[in-house]
Amino acid sequence: MVGPPIGNGAVTIAGNRIKSVGRWRDLAAGTFGQRLDLGDAILMPGLVNAHCHLDYTNMAGHFPAPKLFIDWLKLITSTKSEWTAAEYTASWLAGAEMLLRTGTTTVGDIEAVPQLLPAVWNSTPLRVISFLELIGLTKRRPPQRVLQEALDQIATLSHGRCYAGLSPHAPYSTVTQLLRSSAEAARRQGLLLCTHVAESQSEFSMFTHGRGDMFDWMRRSGREMSDCGLGSPVRHLERCGLLRKNLLATHANYLARGDAALLAKRRVSVVHCPRSHAFFDHSPFPLRRLRGAGVNVCLGTDSLATVIKPRRQSVELDMFAEMRALADRNPWLPSRAILRMATLNGAHALGQPGRLGQLSSGALADLIALPLVVKPGHAADAVLEYRGAVAASMIDGQWAVPPL
Repeated sequence: MVGPPIGNGAVTIAGNRIKSVGRWRDLAAGTFGQRLDLGDAILMPGLVNAHCHLDYTNMAGHFPAPKLFIDWLKLITSTKSEWTAAEYTASWLAGAEMLLRTGTTTVGDIEAVPQLLPAVWNSTPLRVISFLELIGLTKRRPPQRVLQEALDQIATLSHGRCYAGLSPHAPYSTVTQLLRSSAEAARRQGLLLCTHVAESQSEFSMFTHGRGDMFDWMRRSGREMSDCGLGSPVRHLERCGLLRKNLLATHANYLARGDAALLAKRRVSVVHCPRSHAFFDHSPFPLRRLRGAGVNVCLGTDSLATVIKPRRQSVELDMFAEMRALADRNPWLPSRAILRMATLNGAHALGQPGRLGQLSSGALADLIALPLVVKPGHAADAVLEYRGAVAASMIDGQWAVPPL
């Protein structure tokens, strides 16, 4: 992803790092130790899924596409309250297995049930950045307590491959004080932040105009509404101090004039989830505006609760499916640019540039192999059309999916 495709290429690995990349004939003479020929295959960086809800995996097909975004919020909130810890665990692990099978090696996951950590980390070879979800509609539960409980848990988590960040859920579901405190704590402790923002037209109307179905529902729920009618959801995050380079702004489907430029100025990364976008039938994603402003845009799967499931068919968490969905809606976008969104751009968003999402000297040895016969010049197009399980997957220098 940092150079042209290499025909008859090879990668040498020492420990959990890539040592060198080049043509086999150039590297073979100086290579010692075990050698493995993967045959006819494309060898590429492991895919970086920048936004997922693994613990919702088994909710696939539970919810019809809603007419109103708040209808879906009500349905999933009700369903979540009925699930047991065992159901969430099984769902998380099922999603992790899907990601491994379909080529993801790193995932940014929102943890609605942080009590699953660190046990689920130890049950998968995936590289996981877990964002602990923070929700605070009212001040009945002090925002500082909500935040401190998450910070206390993060302090207890120690893992060589996985780590945690914070996820104030969304501007509409977190009071202003919780947003500000989360931003301050993340800067102070060097944590990543992730939040859903400007996902729906309802949210955009609530903050920009101080009206609409979400505004009315939130007001009835007891939320303080004085922060509404003051500008777009993105501008609200700016007032709360969240717009910094450590923020992953998920969705950003509805932007006001100047929002894209502001996100670029603050070096915020935007995560687009194409199949989730289609599930809600949102207005066209403002990809041209974001790219034109210089925003780092990457890809995520979101959850299977927001993927259209045809009758009698299964669906999977699959970054190849997300790339194809993006390509279908944006035929002007080059295949190589889409691959960057699923590798390099995701690595940048998760604070791992030069370490993930690329095959280069010094990068972490996270890579996948696809059983394809293709000329190097057509590799990007072939990858976008790939379906099925990967032939092999390596994470941190160890085989997660061993080659046959």
